[in-house]
Amino acid sequence: MSHNTQEPKVVYEGKYQRMVVRGTWEYSERTHAGGLAAIIIAVTPEDNVLFVEQFRVPLQANTIEMPAGLVGDIDAGESIEVSAVRELEEETGWTAAHAEVLMIGPTSSGASSEKIAFVRATGLRKIGDGGGDASEDITVHEVPRARAAAWLVEKIGEGYELDAKLWAGLWMIEHHLDGTPRG
Repeated sequence: MSHNTQEPKVVYEGKYQRMVVRGTWEYSERTHAGGLAAIIIAVTPEDNVLFVEQFRVPLQANTIEMPAGLVGDIDAGESIEVSAVRELEEETGWTAAHAEVLMIGPTSSGASSEKIAFVRATGLRKIGDGGGDASEDITVHEVPRARAAAWLVEKIGEGYELDAKLWAGLWMIEHHLDGTPRG
């Protein structure tokens, strides 16, 4: 197995991303502490899955996503769980009594060093309208859990861009990571 141990060279650095060249590899890194994002798996007391819709500039398209955000972008010492609940509130208007990190892994290991934490939010309570911060224009969708996968497929047919992690998130609602059913 060959590992590229050459020193990384930063060729561009912006507010949120930097481009790095290491030998023949080019990739991006997040500039904030930890380079970690959280995706929040949230089901309301009415058994609706929370999704957010927003225009994403890199894709030049509207996307459907689970609520998500950078860990430590506001406060570098903020835990994954606290960041996840903050993003959930900001994007959807729902808060959670409890947040549990289910797993952490790479998002696109050939193009970025970023990792994402899947966070299960429970004990949801509506506290506001959501919609994101001043830089975001987010539409919140509350979709019955039993119809969520079919709804996502409909959105693909309507031209939305969808990440495969959505189906992983749906699977994690009903399963532990080892595949055993959640009680």
